[in-house]
Amino acid sequence: MQTTAMLESHPDGAPFDTDMLARAIDAAVECAQTCTACADACLAEDMVADLRRCIRTDLDCADVCDATARVLSRATSPDLALVRAQLQACVTACKTCGDECEQHAGMHEHCRVCAEACRRCEEACRELLTTIA
Repeated sequence: MQTTAMLESHPDGAPFDTDMLARAIDAAVECAQTCTACADACLAEDMVADLRRCIRTDLDCADVCDATARVLSRATSPDLALVRAQLQACVTACKTCGDECEQHAGMHEHCRVCAEACRRCEEACRELLTTIA
């Protein structure tokens, strides 16, 4: 995958386990896209007012995941406290969004897909967090 190749090409090398780091970056990018698309799909639903919180959590999660992917993509002199905080924020955003989307998953397929992406990202970030001292 391109993410792994890019991480391995860095002159300093990846600051964390390359496979775990690549999984977290890819999961965050996927989740940001999925949450953005879910928010847009929610806006197209007839009962959009009932999806206000879902839209908000989708957009918050997308922004946090996007920032997380960018922070994790930087290998030069990482600030471990910042990386940990960003990963924890991503875990929190993904859990909140995944929980909210699951409430609508029976009625809206886009919410089911989004909840699954949130769970994958939450898991990948939790896993990476365990490796950071």
